[in-house]
Amino acid sequence: MGLKRVVVTGIGTINPLGNNTGDYFRNLDMGVSGAEMITSFDTTLFKTKFACTVKNFNPADFGFDRKELRKLDRFAQFAMVAADEAIRDSGIDPDTADKGRIGVILGSGIGGIESLSQEIMGFSEGGRVPRFSPFFITRMISDIAPGLISIKYGFAGPNYTTTSACASSSHAMSDAMNLIRLGKVDIMITGGSEAPITIPAIGGFNSAQALSTNNEHYKTASRPFDRTRDGFVIGEGAGVLVLEEMEHALARGARIYAEMAGEGMTADAYHITAPHPDGAGATKAMELALEDAGLAPEDVDYINVHGTSTPLGDIAELKAVCRLFGDHAYRLNISSTKSMHGHLLGGAGAVEALACIHAINSSTIPPTINFEVPDPEIDSGLNLTLNKAQKREVNVAMKNTFGFGGHNSCIIFKKF
Repeated sequence: MGLKRVVVTGIGTINPLGNNTGDYFRNLDMGVSGAEMITSFDTTLFKTKFACTVKNFNPADFGFDRKELRKLDRFAQFAMVAADEAIRDSGIDPDTADKGRIGVILGSGIGGIESLSQEIMGFSEGGRVPRFSPFFITRMISDIAPGLISIKYGFAGPNYTTTSACASSSHAMSDAMNLIRLGKVDIMITGGSEAPITIPAIGGFNSAQALSTNNEHYKTASRPFDRTRDGFVIGEGAGVLVLEEMEHALARGARIYAEMAGEGMTADAYHITAPHPDGAGATKAMELALEDAGLAPEDVDYINVHGTSTPLGDIAELKAVCRLFGDHAYRLNISSTKSMHGHLLGGAGAVEALACIHAINSSTIPPTINFEVPDPEIDSGLNLTLNKAQKREVNVAMKNTFGFGGHNSCIIFKKF
């Protein structure tokens, strides 16, 4: 018996471009910047004073009460909001579904860093007596989000978190797909969540010289492929997909957004933060994903690249694309939606996977905004979908995600 086919039957998100998929997709197509000045803490002493933040988020609007919020880090709140939208969108009835055949795998690079920082700073300011919250550990640990979703809906299948820096949610989606392919489960709730706009994250990434410090032009600071790019703009939020075995979805009459057709995972084995300069690991990940999907490079219409707006990363990734795709690289549409919603770290792959699914269903390629100055090290013949969305039929979309530690992940979606 061959591998089972996997389709997407539900989608949900909360991110800097919208608190649901409808708003997110509209703002993607319009080329809206999600960046704003940080107001959650005093940034006076920080080199970076801005981020891509979730707007108008009131937990009470999503059904969280005050007692419940004491137990939930912001990243877990985001995960639960996105999962709730995706599950409702899928039409799954948790009361009648076979809950033992439904699992939850989410990715998060740093989990409850807000809770961690608050508790440690509170302890250091409060003297010797340890007055930690009884919910500190469960707020902090990165695996708590899928656990909470499992508990809420009673889903008793595989349940865990993948943590691989910025590749976390892409690895989660790959694992979820493969569990369905192997017949272990019928449905997986998968994606990723992150809420890193905190004192230690901004300070740490600043020290690593990873973040943009273009405070005067924060709205346009995330500018992938532009010669003046100076680092990524950190973002927050979550993206969740409901993946389902194809025959199971068809039998219940589910709406199918796309087929998740292949995945590839590699390591650069090169450096803890810098990508391999020739994009060797990225090339192999894309090659493996195509092989897994039974597709040729010429079948791909759109690549949502990792494209973080870092000086080294953008160049290495596009070198990898050119190496693998050859002449077809110039017929592709390529874009980095991080130019709009910023870099959601462990949540990036899932939120950007939704952009791929949207491109397939709307025949609209989301743009790479904020581009002004060409980089002589980037091939000017590539269609980077600069500044405005472009209409195009998309039958196959590829999503690249890479992380500190040299983690490379590639996922392929097909029109169903």
